Amino acid sequence: MQVVSVHHGDGPIVLGQPHGGTYVPDDIAARLNDTGRALGDTDWHINRLYEKLLSGATVVQSHVHRYVIDANRDPDGVSLYPGQNTTTLVPLTDFDGQPIWRDGQEPSEDEIGQRRETFHVPYHAALAEELERVRAKHGVAVLFDCHSIRSRIPFLFEGMLPDMNIGTDGGVTCAPDIESITHEFAASSPYSTVLNGRFRGGWTTRHYGRPADGLHAIQMELAQSTYLTAEAAPWSYDTAKADRLRRWLRDILEAIQDTALEKIP
Repeated sequence: MQVVSVHHGDGPIVLGQPHGGTYVPDDIAARLNDTGRALGDTDWHINRLYEKLLSGATVVQSHVHRYVIDANRDPDGVSLYPGQNTTTLVPLTDFDGQPIWRDGQEPSEDEIGQRRETFHVPYHAALAEELERVRAKHGVAVLFDCHSIRSRIPFLFEGMLPDMNIGTDGGVTCAPDIESITHEFAASSPYSTVLNGRFRGGWTTRHYGRPADGLHAIQMELAQSTYLTAEAAPWSYDTAKADRLRRWLRDILEAIQDTALEKIP
């Protein structure tokens, strides 16, 4: 099974997609309980949503499900949101706080280390390579980390999540012009928007975002209600909803690209 796939573009933007994969090796799948095997916390259809959205964009996509190992978590297991409910490098529960492993089948520390080398490392090796390639070409690279999640998950946050959740770790991971243009275009859309709210950017955004080095990173966490028929199985892609959303995502990405090429030293 291919762990990661890369579409090489010639522009300054790299689309990271760590959570759209559904591959679970058979020996691991056999240890998941019914909740785990449902793979409910997938970023459903995220690759399709962004497919051919921006000419010249590079795409780095993990095909491995986050229950095998989460490619957007610190490989050392450090929490992204201390003091708040979240899931770990290899999750023990789903986003509702329900166990995903059969009793006694939770992965050991040694196994987590093996999974990290087999699945986490290759994704980030590919991502780092593409960011360096793009930066060498343009003098700047922008990682746009693509995510989606159910809009109501009481275990993780209160109430309903806004449609577009932009994360820059409080402005640390990208230049102010990139943060402001992203927020400006999102806020001008018909979708509710927040900047650095519940989701401030995962490990990927925080790890790669080094504006002083010409590497900028921004996370977009979309509420799945914006492009799925319903936020429940069978997680069907709603073409009409998605096409409406894609128009605005395209505008955002084009604005980021123009800003990166014209204004960022």
